[in-house]
Amino acid sequence: MTQARGPGSSPHRGVLATLGLAELLVLIETTIVNVALGDAARALHFSLSDRQWLVTAYLLAFGSLLPLGGRLSDLFGRRRLLVVGLAGFAGASVLGGLAQSFAVLLVARVAQGVFAALIAPAALAALTTSFALARDRARALTLYGVLGASAAALGLLVGGALTQWATWRWCLYAGAVIAVITLVAVLVVLEDSRGPRGRLDFAGAGLSTGGLVGVVYGLAHATNASWLAPATILPLVGGGALLALFVAREARARDPLVPLRVLLGRTRGGSFLALGLTGTALFAIYLLLSYYLEGTLGFTPLEAGLAFAPLVGAVVFSATFASFRLMHTTGPKSLVPVGLVLAALGVLLFTRLDATSGYLTKVAPGLFVVGLGLGLVVAPAVAGATGRVAARDAGAASALVVAFQQIGASLGTALLSSVAALVSARALAANPADASGAALHGYNVALWWAVAIFALGAVVTYGLMEGGPAPEAGA
Repeated sequence: MTQARGPGSSPHRGVLATLGLAELLVLIETTIVNVALGDAARALHFSLSDRQWLVTAYLLAFGSLLPLGGRLSDLFGRRRLLVVGLAGFAGASVLGGLAQSFAVLLVARVAQGVFAALIAPAALAALTTSFALARDRARALTLYGVLGASAAALGLLVGGALTQWATWRWCLYAGAVIAVITLVAVLVVLEDSRGPRGRLDFAGAGLSTGGLVGVVYGLAHATNASWLAPATILPLVGGGALLALFVAREARARDPLVPLRVLLGRTRGGSFLALGLTGTALFAIYLLLSYYLEGTLGFTPLEAGLAFAPLVGAVVFSATFASFRLMHTTGPKSLVPVGLVLAALGVLLFTRLDATSGYLTKVAPGLFVVGLGLGLVVAPAVAGATGRVAARDAGAASALVVAFQQIGASLGTALLSSVAALVSARALAANPADASGAALHGYNVALWWAVAIFALGAVVTYGLMEGGPAPEAGA
């Protein structure tokens, strides 16, 4: 846990760069290996169904352990958790890069997820508590907003480049290189500190981890099988029940894993909801557009990654504008709903894609508008979710920020992939000679669902959030 710098001081830019690099590491890992899985499967001789587990394993470990990682960072300090997490992540990445069997590669991916769950909440908690001055805090939240909205695209780009120019193993070695660089920076620039006294809620940790494992596994299974399959329904129901018990437990625990006070408040609740719904629609957009670019327009994985550049550029522009010019005067309520509406309008442009659509005329404009919207959502929503949170709860609040994004991504991938597959199957049954048209029809209908999710988020957050300037962390 770094100490906030007082008024009038200029925070070390190395702190911001270090924490940003730590966040980038865990976020791009969700997609960087995706384009390398085909080469890895041929090298290690595993099946298509096994290939999907390499993605699910990381998300399962990462998403389910976030509440525990956030609480550990509150108890033992951000710097300690970052050191442990980064060292472990580097080791797991090297193990995966050296893997000569599917089993070893799967273990490495699980280990990456475990250590990512230590890194992400510690880095975001330090990011939101290290800068006392409004301008410095705005810069930190801008960085997180840019990374949160564009990390998946960056992962696809880096993964495609490494797979095309080197080998699939470098998609894992790259994680080790970034982790080691970040670890050295953490040891140099972050201040050491002791966490507040308290006990770890082992019962709460068990309930939250078990519940999130069930939910994430059920959603992952729905992506590859059916929503009505017992292997989908039972984990979802069981996970939901465990999470309900977790909430009941936290309400009376002396040292709760996630203090319920972190969830209270209209602006905070609206911010968490905005982050979850954004994750739901955004990751499905990445997935569906990647399929379209590679399967219909014939892009290579590297070209598909580069194709998302307009979104990244627009996010940088609008997040900077929102954080530095508007957030501390208008507050999240004036930005988040507008950003969600812009994102919905951008996705609306994708719903008319066909086999002859040009990238520059139909894909890039939509990506740019979506990016403008995301820049107005993520940084202000993180500010709303972590504002007025005491320093002792910053890790728990940060864990919830990342957890809402990850669960939203899992839900969106499962839901919209299922919609696209179902619609495509029906279209193909009606016209077996037009497989390409059936796939495009499925993408378009799923993208309409994404439009509806963004629009719903805009309406609900506008009604739920309170007006006024963005609150400061620890206020």
